[in-house]
Amino acid sequence: MFGYSIVFGNSVGGAGLIGDATEFFGLDQMLIEDPEAPLPPALFAAFQLFFAGITTAIIAGAAAGRMKFGAWVTFAALWATFVYFPVAHWVFAFSSADGSVTGGWIINNLKAVDFAGGTAVHINSGIAALALALVLGRSAGWPKSEHTKPHSRPLVLVGAGLLWVGWFGFNAGSALTAGHSASVVFLNTAVAGAAGLLAWALMERIRLGSTSSMGAASGLISALVAITPACGAVSPLGALAIGLIAGAACSLAVELKFRLGFDDSLDVVGVHLVGGVLGTLLVGFFATDAAPNKVKGLFYGGSIELLGVQALATLAVLAYSFSLTWVIAKALDATMGLRINESDELHGIDITAHAETAYLSDEEPVELGSRQAAMS
Repeated sequence: MFGYSIVFGNSVGGAGLIGDATEFFGLDQMLIEDPEAPLPPALFAAFQLFFAGITTAIIAGAAAGRMKFGAWVTFAALWATFVYFPVAHWVFAFSSADGSVTGGWIINNLKAVDFAGGTAVHINSGIAALALALVLGRSAGWPKSEHTKPHSRPLVLVGAGLLWVGWFGFNAGSALTAGHSASVVFLNTAVAGAAGLLAWALMERIRLGSTSSMGAASGLISALVAITPACGAVSPLGALAIGLIAGAACSLAVELKFRLGFDDSLDVVGVHLVGGVLGTLLVGFFATDAAPNKVKGLFYGGSIELLGVQALATLAVLAYSFSLTWVIAKALDATMGLRINESDELHGIDITAHAETAYLSDEEPVELGSRQAAMS
């Protein structure tokens, strides 16, 4: 309806803060074929739709198992509107070459490097997850609750594999053409993911004496997060370094929730926030002008200015997203309430909120069928 327009519409007042919500309202313009457009507008709009969807969905990982479904749906709509869309405008909306369209301030004025969404997607959702987790409070029995254990390790690995494949589209697709830039990004994404998987596994071996499939999957995702902003700015060796750093650092960062006392069900803060911050800042060190973004980091003869720019973009998104998310969560908590009650939480939100379970026993079909009939 209006999200695409807020992100890619002409910046209101030329300040680079938010796009005109009415410019592409309803996306009727996407129905008209433009032979001169490098990419069909409808395809680009659909691509960006999934960026908005995945960014909002990441936050759910910090609230899993203890947030009301209706409250989550309301939160998601408000958060996408007031947090994701403006930040995406800052980062993804380029100004036109002729000056007729003004885009976002981070990409055009600050000129920060973020090829595929380290700030708008991962830092944004990661810090929002922290704010929501703090307002929600801890799960019943946390941190020793049975609900904190993975539902199915094989499904975790299937999901991690799907994410790795999907990330090639996420990152390389941001080149918006199947050419040289997309190829470099594809290679860097593959290299970084593999390095992160190995780094987390090694850290587990050193700290715990063994490696695990869960750790390998987590290291993979951490590195994919970190390479997202840097994938168009670094060489394969730079991608290798970023993947190793992210895999090792995020394996330590996930322990912060126990030290600091916040309940982050799926380690969104430790993986997406920390990985996103690392990847965005490491551009300032590992960027090479031979890569598609054509900027130099400190290790390739560049100045500290790029690192400062990356840090400012990071701080801006952190401050805006945390503040607005906190306000939205607090407002919803005061009006409709965010938490399910403790007995429902312990019994399982799948059953109490949705009248279903992952696996049905011999008795459960009758029980659930009776309940649904009674409800109707």
